[in-house]
Amino acid sequence: MVVKRLCAASLAVALTAALAPVCEAQYSTDWLANSYGSNATRVGSVARSMWVAPEGVIYTSSMWDENEGGIALYQNGQSLGSIGGHGDFQGGAITGNTSSLFVAMQFNSTYGSGKVGRYNRTSRARDLLISVSDTTTERLADVVTGLATAGSLLYASDFPGNRVRVFTTAGVWQRDIGIAGPGALAVDAAGNLWVAQKSAGAVVEFGPNGDKRNTIQLGATARPSSLYFDTQTAQLMIGDSGPDMNIKLYNVAGAPIATGTFGVKGGYLNTATGLKGQVGDKRFTRVAGIGKDSAGNLYVLNNPWGGSWDLGRDGGTDIHAYDGSGYLRWKLQSLNFEGNGAPDPGTDGVLFYGGTHVYAGAAGGTFVANTIDPVTYPSDPRINLADHERGEHFAQVAYVNGHRILVAASQNPDTFYFFHFNPQSGYIAIPDATMPGAAFNTTARVRDGFCLDSKGDIWAGLDKTNVISHYPLTGFDASGQPVWGTPKTTPIPRTISQLTRIIYLPESDTMILAQGITGNTDWTAVGSRVEVYHGWLAGNTGTPNPVITISGANPKSITASGNELFVGYVHTVPNIDAFNLTTGKLDTTFTNSNPNAVYVGNDVDSMYGLRSFQRASGEYVVTKDNYNGSNLVVYRWTPAVAAGTTATAAPVTQAMLASPFVSK
Repeated sequence: MVVKRLCAASLAVALTAALAPVCEAQYSTDWLANSYGSNATRVGSVARSMWVAPEGVIYTSSMWDENEGGIALYQNGQSLGSIGGHGDFQGGAITGNTSSLFVAMQFNSTYGSGKVGRYNRTSRARDLLISVSDTTTERLADVVTGLATAGSLLYASDFPGNRVRVFTTAGVWQRDIGIAGPGALAVDAAGNLWVAQKSAGAVVEFGPNGDKRNTIQLGATARPSSLYFDTQTAQLMIGDSGPDMNIKLYNVAGAPIATGTFGVKGGYLNTATGLKGQVGDKRFTRVAGIGKDSAGNLYVLNNPWGGSWDLGRDGGTDIHAYDGSGYLRWKLQSLNFEGNGAPDPGTDGVLFYGGTHVYAGAAGGTFVANTIDPVTYPSDPRINLADHERGEHFAQVAYVNGHRILVAASQNPDTFYFFHFNPQSGYIAIPDATMPGAAFNTTARVRDGFCLDSKGDIWAGLDKTNVISHYPLTGFDASGQPVWGTPKTTPIPRTISQLTRIIYLPESDTMILAQGITGNTDWTAVGSRVEVYHGWLAGNTGTPNPVITISGANPKSITASGNELFVGYVHTVPNIDAFNLTTGKLDTTFTNSNPNAVYVGNDVDSMYGLRSFQRASGEYVVTKDNYNGSNLVVYRWTPAVAAGTTATAAPVTQAMLASPFVSK
């Protein structure tokens, strides 16, 4: 990790050798939530399907990667580049053969939806477009849900058409096979076609001529989400994203016979081999892709839970590579697209909570847990596609008397979702309430700022109320669910004509209020004026001191801790400015002290994309959402430290990873 030294050259010359040189400040630049930090080497965003070539090149398909093509290529744990553009592909299906790739295309204004593109694996150019479905206007759901090749034939699942369509690899239609809700596909050594019916928990076999044969009924709660026929073992591999969260193995030479499984039963929800929610070697989430190379290495693509149907706001690429004996060789992970990482006060900033994920460490970090349990809490708003928001991946976290509170929200939210944890549920965030909602006795949207403070109190600027509502935390019930009291209201100061952000720091009784852009109807924007009130609860609700003037263009996200306010910008620079809450002056600006290893992106395109925490050592940890690099940028800064001292990430202990309830 390289450290940025901000000493002026003239100051360094003036200091004598007898004195220890002192810098104004220094900081380090690091990243989390992606195996690699540079733009050229990073793991691509939200892969939803995978095909593995015999030589071990992995191809994944994604609808949502703003900084590269939707087909990403990997081999031996490294990126090989990408094919196509952002938004070209549907993401849900990909297959290939020795010369070509076949990929489900996303809706396009020229040719609509329901198409499969053929791409030359050498030139990486599309050379054919195949019409699969009569559904040509669908923009917000998968249409082609499975693809497979065998010899000169291409098989494609037309989900709304309730059929599997058979073409030559040159795109010439051969026949249709009727089946309700077809999904993932695989062809065995005898030419039989296997079709997953995900919602029915079944996999159906059809003969080479399309005649229906055997059915593998996995169970009512099973969700077969990926298929692969392993020619080396003559077994059908079924990836189950239902409660088992594993891969089921079947001998299909005759009547299908279950021969075993790969992966921990229950996956990341298993409580015998880890805490509920804790990911790991074979503690799978959604098994979205399975493949093997000619050397016998197995590759498994996971999709952590969270996000919309296309995973457009979710970091979901998690590829595990195993050798022929089932031992993990390496992982490729991209776990954040548009979300944040809030340093966890309960672990002194060692763990980081996003809206759905938990991270730890440095230089890519460790994916610790997925906090969604779709089995126990199927209506969790973070997976409820009918919910008001799209992707609640931005977190605020408090740790109070051994209890952790999580608030999750979207990119530019006016609705906030509350969760709690308890020892029985491990890392799983238990859904509690919504603001606005009945629990807070309000239907007003949160348009004038929101803050969960370090003592668990809530501060909210409810739309058109012209007051700041303070909901004091009164305690926790027997299950660990937080309880808040009746709100106390304070008029918004007249000097803030359009309040847009609220931050309260209980340790110093400091209130920070940011003004919006006067006359602008965009309530998500921040203006240039920030008022700091010392002694807010002591009665100072009318005299700000200092008033901070943000001179940078287009401030978007602010966060504060200790005695510093941190400001990030949109459509301008990726820099973060640190303002002193006592003087109101600019203390330092974080740029990028480690450009060879870390790509910090363009800007902060989210209201709560910055998070910060001051550790017990005095070190500030500041995180920035980096949707460009599909990661989280982490700055570590200790003001006024001696030159030559390096800021380093806090050590991650096994105790920290083993239990989210270990206190600092």
